[in-house]
Amino acid sequence: METTDRPGYLIKQAQLALNAQMSRALHERGVTLSQFAVLTALADEPGLSNAELARRAFITPQSMNENLRELEGRTWIRRTRHPAHARILQTELTDEGHATLQACDAAVTVIEQQMLAGLDAEQRRELVAALHSCIAALKPAQPDAPEAR
Repeated sequence: METTDRPGYLIKQAQLALNAQMSRALHERGVTLSQFAVLTALADEPGLSNAELARRAFITPQSMNENLRELEGRTWIRRTRHPAHARILQTELTDEGHATLQACDAAVTVIEQQMLAGLDAEQRRELVAALHSCIAALKPAQPDAPEAR
């Protein structure tokens, strides 16, 4: 099998092409890929910890702290103390953050549609299922998971 036909190589090429297009589109809106990932995660689950946000944005916790300060300075997020645990800061999107995310999400959707233009609806479903399967196959077993026992 030629290197250029290996699945890992093709996935990486797709990721690089997608990230380049997304970075350009997001840059036009003054947003980085990491910031977009944070805004998206907070829209899905307000109040996520810094560590969880860092995992979802594929950055270090230290970089996440910098990102959160930047997003807070832009008034896209607000952080408040947890009512029961004063040391924990809960993070949520502001109305401006939601508006920014909506504009960014629309731009990213156009890029994803362009990427998938050669696939019909069934092929798109199969691609998503195949990618989920690949991810699951490479994840380390969790010690408390039934299949790891």
